[in-house]
Amino acid sequence: MRIVLAYKWTCDPEEATVRADGTVDWSRAKPGLSAYDPVAIELARQCADAVGAELIGVTAGDAGVAAPIAAKAALGRGLDRVVIVEDGSLADAGRSELAAVLAEAIRHIGDVDLVVTGDSSVDVAAKMVPTVLAGELGWPAVAEVTSITGQAGALRVERAIPGGVQVLEISGPAVLAAAADPRVPGMKDLLAAAKKPVELLELAALKISPPDAVMTVTGRARPERKARAGQLIDTADPAKAAAELVTALRQAGAL
Repeated sequence: MRIVLAYKWTCDPEEATVRADGTVDWSRAKPGLSAYDPVAIELARQCADAVGAELIGVTAGDAGVAAPIAAKAALGRGLDRVVIVEDGSLADAGRSELAAVLAEAIRHIGDVDLVVTGDSSVDVAAKMVPTVLAGELGWPAVAEVTSITGQAGALRVERAIPGGVQVLEISGPAVLAAAADPRVPGMKDLLAAAKKPVELLELAALKISPPDAVMTVTGRARPERKARAGQLIDTADPAKAAAELVTALRQAGAL
């Protein structure tokens, strides 16, 4: 059994700044493993250990995604090896394009029974890639997964739903988007990561069909500033002032 873990190496938005024209400046933001991916790696690692499967990491992105520090960060979390597609044209890749590249990388690996991803990415947070990836592979997709047990052809998956937990039985390959608490890797894990194999794939060598539709960001604009009402409330009578404040907030649509 082979399990693939799709992860993302990207910049943390908390370290980015906003320019005066409203655009985002990423120059000071340090790249790292997307904050949602350790959750997925932990669940995939538990499942792989339970059935004796190989756990293979897959990622695609711009220059830097194949840097030793990037590969080590993923391998140190418990992956057995990684397969990386690094190409400058993927710098501004949309969700559909990125999912198509990941799907071809998974086909390149071959004999994959399960794909696990984080339920989102820290930079875009669209929660679309797992579903689009599943569509590219022709597999079902399940989100908010908190537990994975069983083996190929007989997976038992638990997912969080409003008010409880849903239990699913999956008889074929699937893409699972994980949501759980990750384990922090120790020094032994990080040292072992340097000895694990890293495979680099050329984007041009992958058989990726052009998308039927292309979405391009053509402009950005800051929202218009609304004039402040400047309403003053007399606080001499606290009860009356509170009532006036509540009325004002309701009229403004804040309550």
